[in-house]
Amino acid sequence: MALAYPPFKSCPCGSGRSYGHCCGPLHAGAPAPTPEALMRSRYAAYALGNAAYVLDTWHPDTRPASVDLRDGTRYLGLRVRRAAGDRVEFAAQLRLPDGERYTLREDSVFVQVDGRWLYLDGRAPAGADTGADAGADSGPA
Repeated sequence: MALAYPPFKSCPCGSGRSYGHCCGPLHAGAPAPTPEALMRSRYAAYALGNAAYVLDTWHPDTRPASVDLRDGTRYLGLRVRRAAGDRVEFAAQLRLPDGERYTLREDSVFVQVDGRWLYLDGRAPAGADTGADAGADSGPA
């Protein structure tokens, strides 16, 4: 079950806007206007435990049957590295259930289906380190 989140608080996606003026309306059903907006709203959904939104915004050809967002992972910050066309490259700072810090770096691909942006898939950006040692990011996420 997704966490209740006050609309006046800063959005978990790190945009600097309030949740009510950022990802909140998307979580309530408004369509994402851009791939970056969708990616940010998906990050916020992961942070808030909103598995239904994560699945609903995932392309049916690549969507898993379920996602478990109750494993204890904490979402500490998001940095958008680049957003162009249907791609968004980002770095997300996480704290895993065992306390280890981890940086997830991904180059995500989005597609429009019936006028809605959906997450298709993602891969590690070229030259990106992955794993626990990837936390040596050049700045706060």
